[in-house]
Amino acid sequence: MITRRALLAAPLLATPALAQGPARVVVIGGGFAGATAARALRRAHPALAVTLVTGTGRYFAAPLSNLLIAGLRSAEGHFFGFDALRAEGIAIVPERAEAVDPAARLVRLAGNPTALGYDRLIMAPGIDPVWGAVRGYDQRAADTMPHAWQDSAGTLLLRRQLAALRQGGLVVIAAPPTPYRCPPAPYERASLIAHVLKARNPSAKIMLLDSKDSFSQSAQFRQAWASLYPGLIEWVGLSDGGQVTEVDAGAGTVSTDFDTFKPDIANIIPPQRAAGIAASVADRTGWCPVDLDSFESRLHPAIHVIGDAAYAGQVGKSAFAAATQAQLVAGVVARALGGPVAAPAELASTCVSLAAPDWGFRIANGYHQQDGSYVEVPLPSTSRLDATPVQREAEGNFAQTWFDDATRASFL
Repeated sequence: MITRRALLAAPLLATPALAQGPARVVVIGGGFAGATAARALRRAHPALAVTLVTGTGRYFAAPLSNLLIAGLRSAEGHFFGFDALRAEGIAIVPERAEAVDPAARLVRLAGNPTALGYDRLIMAPGIDPVWGAVRGYDQRAADTMPHAWQDSAGTLLLRRQLAALRQGGLVVIAAPPTPYRCPPAPYERASLIAHVLKARNPSAKIMLLDSKDSFSQSAQFRQAWASLYPGLIEWVGLSDGGQVTEVDAGAGTVSTDFDTFKPDIANIIPPQRAAGIAASVADRTGWCPVDLDSFESRLHPAIHVIGDAAYAGQVGKSAFAAATQAQLVAGVVARALGGPVAAPAELASTCVSLAAPDWGFRIANGYHQQDGSYVEVPLPSTSRLDATPVQREAEGNFAQTWFDDATRASFL
């Protein structure tokens, strides 16, 4: 866990020569990490000039989007604006950050000659697909074979495809290698699609082709699949030829090293990396290495990277983890810019997966530093494999409770 001593020992955060007037903090990214960081920083140190570059006027929240894909949830409940943050004195810039100049401490905006200067920069840009990692899978292919992993358009396209699936049709879901955003989500997606097909299209089949031989919460998912969806979901791991190596969007085919399939729906979730705007603070892995106490970039000073783009050992890529990182960094940056010392935030991640709307399970971790990295520490709130149906239903309900609380804290 982050200790008060670690937080106070922040000469690794050398304070720059500040511009005249209030110190300037720019936050890139309007998701759970960025919005939470901007709000927490403004509240911790009201004298700061905090600017949030959102890239858009509304944010699409991905948690619970598998319910949306399955037709079990309204799309409108996933869109959030930034009026509440603006009302707290945060400057909202609904334009896309195009480039960062670490030497000049400038953020350049797409199509806008005006650059934003900063004394501290917090980057929370999220992820980008690695186009071409699966042969044939590029942005054009995603128009018919959606990944539905970060954008509303792809998510709603997959929802429409599922609603139109013919009787007895085949759905292929390709799960990527780690690391990627929200590790249990491909398996939750298969589960919730199976929930709908069981009622409306019981002769259909889901084939889950995986680039891994194991996956997050596999025991819980396998238990649920055997109980709820016998014969409906087929999982094929890496050792059994499950890795998708090529797609042909025109022909509608999906290929592994051993087989070629022609599914009615192909949901291709590609490998991922930190979003392109983070290129200046990403290493050869595609992710952004950070100092463990401050989440300051190991490549450039005065830039902090939080959320899915950051690499900090075993810290999970989840909205919950991103929000705790945002709280930690807000305290660190506020102090570095002359604000009060905040109580140190503790890093944690909780992820609730749904095998059905009334069948959920939770994995919860804290983190401690070990050998220069963060290591997971399982927390008691992690669901037990022998949980009762009542407990499973309570876990499922917690997913909605968490989503409501998290979006309220970040956006409302």
